[in-house]
Amino acid sequence: MSRLVAVSNRLPLGDNPSGGLVVALADALRSSGGLWVGFSGEQAEEPADRLVFHDGAPFERASFDLTPTDYEAYYLGYSNSVLWPVCHGRPDLMHIHPEELEGYRRVNARIADLLVPHLRPDDRIWVQDYHLFPLAAELRSRGVTARIGHFLHIPFPGPSDMATLPNPDEMFDWLSHYDLLGFQAERDLSNFVESARQLARIEPLAEGGYCLNGQETRAGVFPIGIDTAAFIEEARHAQVEDRMRSLTGSEIMIGVDRLDYSKGIPHRFRAFQLLLENNPDLHECISFLQIAPPTREEVEAYRDIREETEHLAGRINGQFATVNWTPIRFIHRPLPRKVLAGLYRQARIGLVTPLADGMNLVAKEFVAAQDVSDPGVLILSRFAGAAETMEDALIINPHDTWELAEAMACAIRMTPNERRRRHSALLQGVIENDIGWWSATYLDALN
Repeated sequence: MSRLVAVSNRLPLGDNPSGGLVVALADALRSSGGLWVGFSGEQAEEPADRLVFHDGAPFERASFDLTPTDYEAYYLGYSNSVLWPVCHGRPDLMHIHPEELEGYRRVNARIADLLVPHLRPDDRIWVQDYHLFPLAAELRSRGVTARIGHFLHIPFPGPSDMATLPNPDEMFDWLSHYDLLGFQAERDLSNFVESARQLARIEPLAEGGYCLNGQETRAGVFPIGIDTAAFIEEARHAQVEDRMRSLTGSEIMIGVDRLDYSKGIPHRFRAFQLLLENNPDLHECISFLQIAPPTREEVEAYRDIREETEHLAGRINGQFATVNWTPIRFIHRPLPRKVLAGLYRQARIGLVTPLADGMNLVAKEFVAAQDVSDPGVLILSRFAGAAETMEDALIINPHDTWELAEAMACAIRMTPNERRRRHSALLQGVIENDIGWWSATYLDALN
């Protein structure tokens, strides 16, 4: 079997590396004697001129450091102040600085230099996400002929958003050097083809192939899943002490998102306010638990969304709270996965309402965690990639405050039979298309 080489922005370290990607790639890496390469998370004034290898995993792991200048330009700058907002439909939040694009190119070139001495001709190289778009082109320029695939975990922008980039032509040149481009949803594949048609040169070929700027590549949709069996077990065995307690016996509506402007958290707070204004009978009957760990707080747009969210939560609680009931509980820090699993299982409503999202695995985790005899209801944004395959959720437009508030009311009052019917259909899809199915399907296509 040819060896799998995975490359991602961050390398999972520690003696027991964890996370969705680890579960997805562990078997393939282990069985092929694979190698995983990524950023260590450490900054150094003079980074090493070679990869640093780490023990403690059933596959090889190697990391690199970044200088503070490169971290600022490549990660905070072009990756997360240009690519992230553009891919999530917010080019108005983009900050273009030529030195940051140059830093993005420079870091990808350095990663290629570090990687080449460790590659074999028959390797399969799987590059993850938007931080590393140029990596295949850099490897090809250094003579690498192995198969190289890319998977984009976030949305691919349509033509009007793609055109706001400082370098859309260069972006398609980068992508043309991959053998396989993987996307989360049909929406993303369509956006890729239409953006390339308007901003580059693309011709369709047989069996999902394209001639992109004179290079042959293939593109397909591979919706990512979760480790369903493990999550079901974790939810079943969650500690009662980890559950949320209420003095009024209220049902729980839960949202779990990084505090990012793409997640639509202020929109759901306003919809919850509208629900309470129009349904006094639901006061003290429903509590909204929003868990929103911080992310990228060095970026101005993330500081702004934190201020807006905290202000809304305080205003709504001030308007509706009673001595025994706080409508919104807002937790601005991460909680352990086992605690989240228990909270999902306890919740009557799972709220997954991003304004734009690649997949959003919280939707699948919520479904997997439910008690099949008395399941909760998933409210899901039509702009999450998950909506393409999870049609039995309550699909809503998160920009429509009235529609979202009505969906909350519908979910609270839904009959047990209807909840079980919807959940059964959703759970079947989450089980069949789990994280193992995702990696196996993609790697089969890359082969």
